[in-house]
Amino acid sequence: MSLESVRAFLAAKAPDIEIIVTQESSATVALAAEAHGVDPAQIAKTLCARIGDEVIVVVMSGTTRLDNKKFRQVFGSKPRMLGGEDVVALTGHPVGGVCPFGLATNMKVYCDLSLRRFDEVVPAAGAINAALRISPDRMAEMTGAEWVDVGQDPSSDGEMST
Repeated sequence: MSLESVRAFLAAKAPDIEIIVTQESSATVALAAEAHGVDPAQIAKTLCARIGDEVIVVVMSGTTRLDNKKFRQVFGSKPRMLGGEDVVALTGHPVGGVCPFGLATNMKVYCDLSLRRFDEVVPAAGAINAALRISPDRMAEMTGAEWVDVGQDPSSDGEMST
């Protein structure tokens, strides 16, 4: 069902983008990078967080970690990451296939600046073995995302959490 909601979303907003379904799982950043022949940083991972009563989606580079201090500065509170059951219920996508496309509920999408260093990123597409290739700017435009700086590169020092 989730893959179908992404297909419907793309049919309406970007019929030129093809979903790539692999035999291998791409449910983690490492598996996705291997399956699609890209650097792990090029995988666009999607995180779900609760801020008060609102649930948001943050898409960031696969090797970038969420920085609690930056998140608090941008959103005014510490992120509370959703559990797996809530992720599935609110996004309609299985954990490992979560993406900002074809979401089951209306939620705000944010793209972290860590994605902007790439011409093309590879987000999941609603299944643990489905993804697509897209420019970060086009992904943000299609999903109505706002650009934010809430990530920290793993080579940096400071407060990090996932």
